[in-house]
Amino acid sequence: MTTPLRRLPGRMPAWAKVMTAFVLVMAVLFAGIRLAVLPGIKDLFGTETTDRSGPAVLKSIKDMSRFDAASGNFQVVVDLEKDAKYLPDAVRGSRTLYVGAGTVEAYVDLGSVGGNGVTVNDDRTSATLRLPHAQLGKPALDADHSYAVSKQRGLLDRLGDVFSDNPNSEHAVQKIAVSHIGDAAKDSGLTTRAEANTTRMLEGLLHSLGFKDVRITYGA
Repeated sequence: MTTPLRRLPGRMPAWAKVMTAFVLVMAVLFAGIRLAVLPGIKDLFGTETTDRSGPAVLKSIKDMSRFDAASGNFQVVVDLEKDAKYLPDAVRGSRTLYVGAGTVEAYVDLGSVGGNGVTVNDDRTSATLRLPHAQLGKPALDADHSYAVSKQRGLLDRLGDVFSDNPNSEHAVQKIAVSHIGDAAKDSGLTTRAEANTTRMLEGLLHSLGFKDVRITYGA
């Protein structure tokens, strides 16, 4: 007579393990919501931040030959939405409203002016300078004045953040903000302002050196 197989005590079936893991995840999410909602609870389980970074190391030094003649401050509101096919936003999807603030410098590269770019008469009373057109530097995002207004994420996105090395990353919206700021700088007339400021600076400098007639042009 064959003895029927009996489940060994202490062994949990596979479906029970899945349900247990799901309950634990939901408990963590619920605890996070409670910590964010209930005043005082968040301080009780708060974390302490310690900066153990090493000293900054100088890697290289580069001589600058450009004149930063103008600077523009810009702000843009980024509304980035990501949707998943065949799934509602409550399950999979995200939408971030982000305010990006940044600056763009406009400069004239004086180091590229060759010998033919400067003409001085014999008695050193007249000077003609031919300079390259002003250029725009790379947009620099101001972290102190840039912030996320709101973040909406589906359930799967929230679960993904739990196991992510960089949860709540704002890299995507920051990249878009920098792009929009750069485009706005091109249409702002910043380079024209930079050339006018460079002209005034050089005219004042050369007049102080005794030149009476100073002519400055921009172009190739």
